[in-house]
Amino acid sequence: MQRKWFQYWFNSPYYHILYQQRNDAEAEFFIDNLTKYLNPEADSKMLDIACGKGRHSIYLNKKGFDVTGIDLSEQSIKYAKQFENNKLHFLVHDMRRLFYINYFDVALNLFTSFGYFDTEKEHVNALKTFRKCLKADGTLVVDYFNTEKIIRNLNHCEAKSLDGITFNITKNVVDGKIIKKINFDDKGKIYNFEERVQAFSFADFERMLIKAGMVVQKAFGSYLLDDFDESNSDRLILICKKA
Repeated sequence: MQRKWFQYWFNSPYYHILYQQRNDAEAEFFIDNLTKYLNPEADSKMLDIACGKGRHSIYLNKKGFDVTGIDLSEQSIKYAKQFENNKLHFLVHDMRRLFYINYFDVALNLFTSFGYFDTEKEHVNALKTFRKCLKADGTLVVDYFNTEKIIRNLNHCEAKSLDGITFNITKNVVDGKIIKKINFDDKGKIYNFEERVQAFSFADFERMLIKAGMVVQKAFGSYLLDDFDESNSDRLILICKKA
């Protein structure tokens, strides 16, 4: 079976160089607001789906929660494992495949870690696995970009210089996907990567979640947790329950 773009790119050291500025303070601010809103029990079990190097998981664990982080990237999980303890675990796992059943109080899919697959059916199947891993009264949180604002303000070409590498980035919308092409050379070798993320709207998520047996209870538009506004919000943060 041919490997997908995300199986190459997220496992590449260059992915981590390009996105090294990802802000722990912003992640912690969001988690503080989210846990205050959700008010989970002190011993709640949480699943961080597509956890990357584990920054959200590590902070949730510091707050006392029992956290499991899963990600497809072996490199990210290898890094995250150094922080493991008896209430913090990391595993290489594909979000489309079934995990623990009826086990978690909260499942989190944060920082636009969705929308990577080719078909709506694959996305619905992933949401079904999220649902199955939750207890009957469990909560799913999906944090995506606000597609309408992203497309309206799309920066089609930019260059970023990091660690002696100049990343040339182009972004376009093609067939309902936001496609980011990343080209650079390092030590005389040319590299080409891309990211392909579905341009899902709020209505798309509602439809897919209903197909997956879930309902949206609340939609927020920023890490401050203000109400979602399709024209102006930076994020689309959905709080979902089993239907």
